Amino acid sequence: MRFLSSYCLTVALALLPTASNALNIIVNNDDGFGSADIREFYRILKAARHNTWIVAPVDNQSRKGGTKVFTTEAKLTAPSEHDIVPAGAPSFETDPNDSYIWYYNGTPAVCTFFALDYVVPNYWNGTKVDLLVSGLNFGDNLGPFLYTLSGTIGATQVLYYPTTRHLPTDILLSYAALERGIPGIGFSGGNDAQRGYKEVNATTKSGYPDPATIDAQLSVDIVNQLAKNGNLEQLLTYGYGISVNCPEITSLTDSSCVNPPFFQTHMTGGADIDTAVLNETTGLFDYGTATAAQSRGANVCINGDCSLPGETVVVNGGCYSSVSVFTMDYNAPKCAGRANVRPLLQPLVQFQNSTTNSTASSKKRSLRRSSRARFGQA
Repeated sequence: MRFLSSYCLTVALALLPTASNALNIIVNNDDGFGSADIREFYRILKAARHNTWIVAPVDNQSRKGGTKVFTTEAKLTAPSEHDIVPAGAPSFETDPNDSYIWYYNGTPAVCTFFALDYVVPNYWNGTKVDLLVSGLNFGDNLGPFLYTLSGTIGATQVLYYPTTRHLPTDILLSYAALERGIPGIGFSGGNDAQRGYKEVNATTKSGYPDPATIDAQLSVDIVNQLAKNGNLEQLLTYGYGISVNCPEITSLTDSSCVNPPFFQTHMTGGADIDTAVLNETTGLFDYGTATAAQSRGANVCINGDCSLPGETVVVNGGCYSSVSVFTMDYNAPKCAGRANVRPLLQPLVQFQNSTTNSTASSKKRSLRRSSRARFGQA
């Protein structure tokens, strides 16, 4: 396949960890332990020589944020999503076909607790966890509003602060790890169709891999870059996490977006904010999008590098991926003691500040050309 032969040789192999920098990784998500994206992420992490376990909800738990709900049932009252385990099975157990894949009947943040406080000490011999990754989420988590709803981020966040109930699940999964001093990265993708792992396509109309496979490889590239550049004793400074958003991958139909480059971004800036809109016909409310004036409070840059482009602008502006650094300290001032994460992600993640934004159009054109060249399509 063209993607594998070109992409892996030019990028993935260059970042492939050696035995000395292979990581101990837990993979969680909010879409369930049988989702297509988490299984592809797990598969490619293991292929990249990382010691990897899945510990994730038995069913879809999207938009649970940092909600912490343990099951009150010792056994499942219904079959798991995708019928991997039947009704009556234990509320926590391994996948019938892979003992490195665990499920728990609870919210994503609780699955992180379960991983760290039960699976690791009892089945991983107390091994030090180097990194918790969550995702890939079906659908992006762009901007500070979705950041506060996502369960993907929530799974990583439990690792520092208890006050994260309203963060996006994929980010909160990161928080669940950050609260405990474990580095966390939340990964989200623009393909929002919920699919099981048996629905991953071996071939596509474009000749490139399934979007779940491409998203997983892109995510593993971030992990490998961090493993290559970071301090293996503590990959990220305590309290720091990363949120990665990829655009919609088009490989099912065409090759217009199959290799989106990474850019470091700021969470605020051009982000969409939801409003309540009344449908006069049905008498029911639904989501609407706030105007720029209504969104000013969410899009002001107070902390961090305000020269960075907003992640929403980057991902919605074309075939580009965003990488935003966040902290557990919501005050997070730009002060002398702050950590600089940027060097840990280079050269994979590109940097573009406000002085280079004026040349964005020409840069985008060259990025498209270089992206296609990596696949031998220039």
